[in-house]
Amino acid sequence: MSRRPLALTLGDPAGVGPEIIVKAWQALRAEPLSFFAVGDFQALAAASAADAGILQRIASPQEATRVFPDALPVLDLPLATPAVAGRPTAAAAPSVIQWIETAVDLALRGEAGGVVTAPISKAPLYDAGFKFPGHTEFLGELTAAAPYEGARGPIMMLTARDLRVTLVTVHAPLARVPALLSTEAIVHAGLVTAQALRRDFGIAAPRVAVAGLNPHAGESGSIGREEVDLVAPAVQALRALGVDASGPYPADSMFPEEMRARYDAALCLYHDQALIPVKMLDFWGGVNVSLGLPIVRTSPDHGTAFNIAGQGVARPDSLLAAIRLADAIAGRRAA
Repeated sequence: MSRRPLALTLGDPAGVGPEIIVKAWQALRAEPLSFFAVGDFQALAAASAADAGILQRIASPQEATRVFPDALPVLDLPLATPAVAGRPTAAAAPSVIQWIETAVDLALRGEAGGVVTAPISKAPLYDAGFKFPGHTEFLGELTAAAPYEGARGPIMMLTARDLRVTLVTVHAPLARVPALLSTEAIVHAGLVTAQALRRDFGIAAPRVAVAGLNPHAGESGSIGREEVDLVAPAVQALRALGVDASGPYPADSMFPEEMRARYDAALCLYHDQALIPVKMLDFWGGVNVSLGLPIVRTSPDHGTAFNIAGQGVARPDSLLAAIRLADAIAGRRAA
């Protein structure tokens, strides 16, 4: 159990964030952990209209653990304009950003054990002047001045059951990926991954399998040179740094159960190379983890789902997994 409660940001208030946070509290209230919501109280009340009495405003995170068994603690930072489920608007963007900033600040000050972020929608944020590709990059900026021992992230990890994948490039068009890759970038991502596997997942001797870029991992350069020129040198450099790295492997054969047993994390070179196996293995229960930061941060591996927001049908599986993982990592760091 984390000694401090987790801070859950509401995400886009017009999405499913409020609903799945309420459902997460209902599912986890008896477990040995605690969390509080950072966001608009009324949005959460609307998502729990059948029993709005399950919410309780708190003035500080210190109250959350006491309140948690009986009510969902809410650090109320109200919206300027009430949210309407399924109707995102740029008017909510300043509050969405404020909720993230507040949760991160509480984690940096040691008042929250970690941050779990409900999904945001990038388009309304961009309309309001948000300059980051997503949560991960924004969290890197917010924590940049805080001390951290080891290779610095943020590096994105996705988990699903026994599979962990990390990414060298993230939200980049596929046509740009080869130009964005370098031996240095692969080494950095691999080093952050290995250190996080030790620190946050308790794996004493982590094994990192590195994917190739091209079909059949390039077949010794006959159908692509990236494996020869970039990936193989990165694997050797990682091994020289003490990381048990191997590869490059053909990505199409890395993810069956027998292969997953041979490594602790797969280092992938682009978005879909990592995300497709995660979602195939556990579509509802995947978790996004930000590695290499001075705070713990996880999130559900899905979007805002505006099309079902407000209907009471959103599944909280991924958020439940994200909360449990954040609490486990926070507990290891505290120990």
